[in-house]
Amino acid sequence: MTDAILADQVRDTPLASALGERYLAYAMSTIVSRSLPDVRDGLKPVHRRLLYAMRQLKLDPTTGFKKCARVVGDVIGKYHPHGDVSVYDAMVRLAQDFAVRYPLVEGQGNFGNIDGDNAAAMRYTEARLTEVAIALMDGLDEDSVDFRPTYDGTEEEPVVMPSAFPNLLANGAAGIAVGMATSIPPHNVGEICDALLHLIEAPDCAPEALLAYVKGPDFPTGGVLVESAESIAESYRTGRGGFRLRAKWEVEKLSHGLYQIVVSEIPYQVQKSKLIEKIAELLEGKKLPLLADVRDESAEQVRVVLEPRNRTVDAEMVMEQLFRQTDLELRVPLNMNLLDAQSVPRVMNLREVLQAFLDHRQVVLERRSRHRQGKITARLEVLEGYLKAFLNLDEVIAIIRSEDEPKPVLMRRFGLSENQAEAILNMRLRSLRKLEEMEIRGEHAKLSAELAALTALLADPAARWRAIAGQVREIKAAFGKDDALGRRRTALSDAPSAVIVPIEAYIEREDITVILSEKGWIRAVKGHADNPDDFRFKDGDGLKTTLHCATTDKILFFASNGRFYTLGGDKLPRGRGHGEPLRLMMDLPNDADIVTVSTYRAETRLLVASSGGKGFLVKSEEVLAQTRSGKQILNLGDGEKAAFCLRAEGDAVAIVGANRKLLLFKLDEIPEMTRGRGVILQKYRDGGTADIKTFTLADGLSWQLGDKVRTETNLLPWLGKRATVGRMPPVGFPRNNRF
Repeated sequence: MTDAILADQVRDTPLASALGERYLAYAMSTIVSRSLPDVRDGLKPVHRRLLYAMRQLKLDPTTGFKKCARVVGDVIGKYHPHGDVSVYDAMVRLAQDFAVRYPLVEGQGNFGNIDGDNAAAMRYTEARLTEVAIALMDGLDEDSVDFRPTYDGTEEEPVVMPSAFPNLLANGAAGIAVGMATSIPPHNVGEICDALLHLIEAPDCAPEALLAYVKGPDFPTGGVLVESAESIAESYRTGRGGFRLRAKWEVEKLSHGLYQIVVSEIPYQVQKSKLIEKIAELLEGKKLPLLADVRDESAEQVRVVLEPRNRTVDAEMVMEQLFRQTDLELRVPLNMNLLDAQSVPRVMNLREVLQAFLDHRQVVLERRSRHRQGKITARLEVLEGYLKAFLNLDEVIAIIRSEDEPKPVLMRRFGLSENQAEAILNMRLRSLRKLEEMEIRGEHAKLSAELAALTALLADPAARWRAIAGQVREIKAAFGKDDALGRRRTALSDAPSAVIVPIEAYIEREDITVILSEKGWIRAVKGHADNPDDFRFKDGDGLKTTLHCATTDKILFFASNGRFYTLGGDKLPRGRGHGEPLRLMMDLPNDADIVTVSTYRAETRLLVASSGGKGFLVKSEEVLAQTRSGKQILNLGDGEKAAFCLRAEGDAVAIVGANRKLLLFKLDEIPEMTRGRGVILQKYRDGGTADIKTFTLADGLSWQLGDKVRTETNLLPWLGKRATVGRMPPVGFPRNNRF
């Protein structure tokens, strides 16, 4: 029989439909009853139940503390049928001044710290409500909000808090539901109150007008908000966006020109211990070459000390490196996805959130006013009954003494209501004195005036908005003062410009001497060595050229094929050996040789020329090569080789050919190019260029003659135009045709 009944209740349903129905029910439960806060009080159900349970336990700021285990027990036993660990964790967070901007719970004991250490077990810690939480629940007993049965039907709990305190924006919220999430950073309550007052005065104001008051998030851990005003405005206008938050730091000067960087505020929800571990890990992995050490000197205040590698390192570059690789800079998301007054989830912008709070306060004010109106009406009814009794006191006493059921007799004789008659019968004998009658008349007059004021308030919307504005001003006066709690903690700054950290900043600067042998072996020795006799080479090899530079320099190699190659000074082989073949470091063809070796200098010009006497000027930035294959700059004709590369200094060029003809002409006659064969510098019938030099014409032309330097100042005979032949050099010019 039972099987037949059960068989009748079985329905064939597609699996997809059954799963969809059940998953939708689960999703809605998660969205509405767990993860998304209510726009009116900014609380999730667990937080609301925690505060209500503590209120029921009378844990006011003026009373003593109670064990957190007692609070958690009441919450999970009466209101929130979930695990005690999750409830206690939620309670701990409400008490952490580094997690919430305006704590709702005052803790006593170990409630964790900014390093990420957990709170002590709930049996060891105690708690009570803060003044902020009391403001959040102000009017809860005055029919200001609806109540609903708890999960087992034995108790009642508030659907929403009256919320005199703008908790949603002040403390923020974060949660992940099914298919949607919310993320709201905390804000300064003084700024919120100013925006609310402006919205009351100008209900139709543009959303941008509110940004004059709400300037951005205000995090409990401080930091510096580095976001452009346009980006902040767009985030608040749409309800979605994000904010860049950086640690607050400063430079502390030490002796002997040294300094250290001190981080005094770290970004919101960053665990200090993990942050320092990350920096130490990057240091060990040599990914922070500008940093030497990190120390945690924190006590009650955060103090993380960063030691730069040396005194020449720029602090801005050190911090820029850390901002890019650690949580000293992070992006705080904004997603104001909330439950509105009808428990419908939707994304709201700043104006809608503030307006929803004000609308809720309007509802609360009306309900409290009507509740108070009813209480006053009932009390006035009783007071009027008392006055009738005092006017006929002897007769009232006689009726009470003589009648078995005096209530109906009193009601008939004096026209009393049942409540009035009951109140008279419950009156104490000591209340029959004359003074009590005067007090009753005074209370009656006072309550009558209050009733008239409430009636006028309920009839006048403008008066209600004035009352709400007064409440907002009270909240600002209480929690938005210029003190430790109310003062803005997060500094506001413009979006930082892109700090370009040059590659040289990652390299420790050291003077070196580059040694290139005739057979193409290269090495670098420490310091600026001047004595070629100290250099050792392989048998059959010798010195080709040396270059004094530093490990931070870029070194330009100009080859006979007209290509430039670039190597960093730190990339050259070091030590006392013979070095390494240069061809292993660059794709230099076997038929090409290195012509010149020089250091790169920004914003200078180079004169490049071929053996055939053609050349041009090129900016130094144009010759930098990014790859091993180099960069082709000077194109060559048949039988030509790239032969000269020199820095274009002065205002004139001296060029001498293999035919021993010298020509001088102005430097500005040579065009500036990025690549090509160039122009004719000197015309030859046979042979090619022997040497080129740039100089200042007014200083004369100098050349090396043995151990001496000779300078010729009368240069008019050799001064001509570019691409001419020139004439024989002055007497005493070197026979090798070299300057």
